[in-house]
Amino acid sequence: MQLVDPRPSRPIPIRITPLIDVVFILLVFFMLTSRLLPTSFLELDNSTAPGQSVDGDPLPELVVEASGQIRWQDQEWALPALLQELRRTQVTEVNLATTGEAQLTDFTRTLTTLKTAGIEPHWQRSAPAQESE
Repeated sequence: MQLVDPRPSRPIPIRITPLIDVVFILLVFFMLTSRLLPTSFLELDNSTAPGQSVDGDPLPELVVEASGQIRWQDQEWALPALLQELRRTQVTEVNLATTGEAQLTDFTRTLTTLKTAGIEPHWQRSAPAQESE
């Protein structure tokens, strides 16, 4: 006497629907937890490493002010006038820095305009302002 029916001779099919659900849930989880770069990501090349030996004249340093003006040689310049002066003096590379109050849009506009004009800007990170106690 048999208490259990014998196993059928045909193979049992694997149900793929739960596997697809698990893969979809994992995909959504990793998409939401990963850090995505914005499409307008701006890669800045900072090749002004400290201690770097340089022969010749130092690169001119441009500082973007809070007003949007650019300080160079102890003068404040508007961007179009500065470009004309840099072309006149045949400057091809500059160090670009900002004050703590400068707007990101002014920095980005200056960086892009310099690159477009054929002047290679090197971004120089400004030291954070120390809070007075």
